[in-house]
Amino acid sequence: MVKRARTLASLAAELGVSRTTVSNAYNHPDQLSAETRERILRAAAARGYPGPDPMARSLRTRRVGSLGVLLTEHLSYAFEDAASVDFLAGLAEATSGTESALTLIPAGPSEDDASALVGRAVIDGVVVYSVAEGDPHLAAAQARQVPLVVCDQPKGLELPFVGIDDRAAIRPAARALVDAGHTRIGILAIRLHRERHDGFITDIDDAELHVQRERVRGAREEFAAAGLDDIPVVTRHINDHDTCLSAARELLTTHPELTAVLCTTDSMALGVLDFAHEQGIDVPGELSVTGFDGIRTALLLGLSTVIQPNKAKGEAAGRMLLQLIDAHLADAPTTAPRVILETTYHPGRTVSAPRAPHTP
Repeated sequence: MVKRARTLASLAAELGVSRTTVSNAYNHPDQLSAETRERILRAAAARGYPGPDPMARSLRTRRVGSLGVLLTEHLSYAFEDAASVDFLAGLAEATSGTESALTLIPAGPSEDDASALVGRAVIDGVVVYSVAEGDPHLAAAQARQVPLVVCDQPKGLELPFVGIDDRAAIRPAARALVDAGHTRIGILAIRLHRERHDGFITDIDDAELHVQRERVRGAREEFAAAGLDDIPVVTRHINDHDTCLSAARELLTTHPELTAVLCTTDSMALGVLDFAHEQGIDVPGELSVTGFDGIRTALLLGLSTVIQPNKAKGEAAGRMLLQLIDAHLADAPTTAPRVILETTYHPGRTVSAPRAPHTP
């Protein structure tokens, strides 16, 4: 019967090599010859040795080998929302080859028991992805005292940050509608407040969700500069297809005189396109539409939209967090780095001069 070596030390003793050599076969294969590594792995497999204990390694290196991603949406949202998918792909790209995995922490829109959920995550650091000002999940993440990067929002905190200038980014879309001659324009936005509100909204100055607040502000400022002040705004708390479609229906049935809709997400704009198709409204002949994000589906449909670099945003957040973790483990002083990425306006095919509105 073959003796079963169940520890790194016993396997090293049986093979007549050092424990470092066995460890390198798993963790630093470039430091061994192919023949030596193959001999160690073959002997380990024959003896039922699974490899170095990851917990022991984490205690030795002070790393657990995982970056947390705090999502205050249901987990399914991360895989259904195209902008979030691109962001996570960028994070994955940043961690490629670093021996760090990603741990998704799906806090969901509920704020109940935030500290327990975030506190249980076994992570070296965390990216907080787009949460409201004052959100308890952010406070719980800060309480962990691990390196942390905020992506998108909240803005204005003295924390490492990656995002865009949302207020400036949306202006070209608003300007395109004004330049095309539109004077009857509505806005669709996803949630502005932590508390649920679905429907028309007027005051946004106290909105805790800064991304949407700044996009609506930027659009309103551009419209005001053209003398357009009475701009209806409809919001939805959840950003999925059904709610985006219902938002478009609410806005356009309440205000059938509108000839253009500016949307703060591409998903909202796709809801408008679907509603227009249902009602036989020609886009852009009878209704012009703009979006925001630059997701693949929107671009394939020719949507006029603002393109933000969602994948590059994820890469930047991942690289920043890894650098902060290295500095933290080295007890090196750090500042709060801030990265603002550029956006571009894609003219698309959904904006034209206003014509007579459709009458159902």
